[in-house]
Amino acid sequence: MTIETMFEQDADALRVKDNDIEGLAALARRAKELEKEIKDLEAVMKEKSYQFFKLTEESIPEAMTSLGMKSFKLADGSSIEVKAFYSASISAERKAEAFKWLRDNGFDDIIKNTVSVRFGRGEDELCASLLDLLGQKGFPADQAEKVEPMTLKAWVKEQVERGNAFPAELFGAYIGQKATIKS
Repeated sequence: MTIETMFEQDADALRVKDNDIEGLAALARRAKELEKEIKDLEAVMKEKSYQFFKLTEESIPEAMTSLGMKSFKLADGSSIEVKAFYSASISAERKAEAFKWLRDNGFDDIIKNTVSVRFGRGEDELCASLLDLLGQKGFPADQAEKVEPMTLKAWVKEQVERGNAFPAELFGAYIGQKATIKS
């Protein structure tokens, strides 16, 4: 049965006529059924994604490492290659500590610092003289410091590949091997 056929059957079975409480109830029941089906499919998808992760980031890289291989071709012509990959994320709880470490160790160039000030209508002149007036006038300013995720990932990769020590746990760094299968 195709998806189109299923939709047509649903549409035919669930037509609501004027003042048709039974038809409305049928629509509500079908919506609940679909909601459950979606949740079930999401659970299956989550499990399949986890299985794929375990295979490509643990089982295959470990097996290939134990065989002393970085890549190989299968009989069907597809190939498998294991490469290093890097991931990092600074948690909100450890942000101040991570930024301090970056500054103390000369890596503060990857920290982006943004200051924003909100001005109302007609305050263009005040905006133009922001740097002089900000502290004196007490304008509400928000300061946001961040390290872009891709910058952090590249920085972690650079440190690892150069053999530089850094507190990996502070930066949520994860360095692993990943198998890529190409057809």
